[in-house]
Amino acid sequence: MTTVYEILRRPIITEKTSFQSSKLNQYVFEVDRKATKAQIKEAVETLFDVTVLRVNVINVPAKRSRRPRGRRLLVRRAGYKKAIVTLAAGGTIDVFEGVR
Repeated sequence: MTTVYEILRRPIITEKTSFQSSKLNQYVFEVDRKATKAQIKEAVETLFDVTVLRVNVINVPAKRSRRPRGRRLLVRRAGYKKAIVTLAAGGTIDVFEGVR
């Protein structure tokens, strides 16, 4: 059994996610590959003491890119699983507050 700390890996903070957190009350986390929607919901509710309305999960595939120094040097970035968590009205998560 995985703990709630193993399910949520890190928050994803970009321009789009800061817009989602301020206007749409949605927060984005990188989560464990084997985590289900119910486990993610339970982890967010217990860690941040909020009410979760909905959880959307996206599997981001691995990507290959070239390094500028070498012609044939290819680098592979690992894929990960991302969860978009929608909170009830009035609920906020302090990790995302004040990030611009």
